[in-house]
Amino acid sequence: MAAPAVSTKKNYLTALKEAISEEMGSNPDMLCIGEDIGILGGAFGVTDGLQAKFGAERVIDAPISEAAIVGVACGMCLNGKTVMAEMQFIDFISCGFDQIVNMTATYHYRTAGEVAIPMVIRGPAGGYGGGALYHSQMNEAWFANSPGLKIVCPSTPKDAKGLLKASLRDPNPVIFYEMKELYRQRAIEEDVADGDEALVPLGQAQVRRKGESLTIVTYGNNVYHCLQAAENLDKEGFSAEVVDLRTLVPLDQNTILESVKKTNRLLVVNEAPRTCGFAGEVLARIAEEAFEHLDAPPSRITRLDTPVPWVKPLESFVLPSVEKITEAALRVCRY
Repeated sequence: MAAPAVSTKKNYLTALKEAISEEMGSNPDMLCIGEDIGILGGAFGVTDGLQAKFGAERVIDAPISEAAIVGVACGMCLNGKTVMAEMQFIDFISCGFDQIVNMTATYHYRTAGEVAIPMVIRGPAGGYGGGALYHSQMNEAWFANSPGLKIVCPSTPKDAKGLLKASLRDPNPVIFYEMKELYRQRAIEEDVADGDEALVPLGQAQVRRKGESLTIVTYGNNVYHCLQAAENLDKEGFSAEVVDLRTLVPLDQNTILESVKKTNRLLVVNEAPRTCGFAGEVLARIAEEAFEHLDAPPSRITRLDTPVPWVKPLESFVLPSVEKITEAALRVCRY
């Protein structure tokens, strides 16, 4: 009889580390590759201790070449391995773009379904920490436009662990966005189970807060901004429902639709740029599928179409904030 799963309070970073360690322990064919992930333990410590535990042949320190990291990882997958490939910052995933979208993403299709690529490309993402233009990006829309890839962006420690474990078991390549501003936030620590009890299925959104006046759809770090904005709306007599997408591709469209049919209003929030960002995709789908249920034009709050500045007042100016979300939400509610 299996021992009951243990659940202890953990932060976002520790949850990620445990997910990788547990999956490596249960899957002898799993490897990790990335810059400084072995001896150093990763730039943020997500892989700390894994090389000592599993050896340098399974936790591989790679040269500074994202194209090589993804290309080698793809080759490993073709030889029966499951691979976690780390981007030291998700911004630099662009250096491996060709290997991701033209090679890794297309293998299953090009082989008529005979070949699987069980690879997770993960890395720290997002702004709000003064990382400036090279260390603050959310570029998920690049990959949402590339068939064959799944895209995940957890906002809580439970989801960080559960979704990463699910991604590492998925036969498809997954781009996994970790919000680095959440890594060590004590305010969001929560009980996180061990083993299979921690699994969170891909493709299922989570309603973080129920409401009747407005649906706010978001993901990642912005979940917490939206929850704070929802509290502000309560003071104005409106109740907002906050939907955390968790997985962007495949998108849980049904959860969004059911919420909008109830509230009849929609606001989408993400910290990627406005033009061709994922928020626009959500708005378009609701306009197509639930137009008759809308009592106000759907709206979005995003980053401005500019790089993320280093200077804090300018960074705050271009990124979504509680104040911006509250103002937009009130406009939609009062339309």
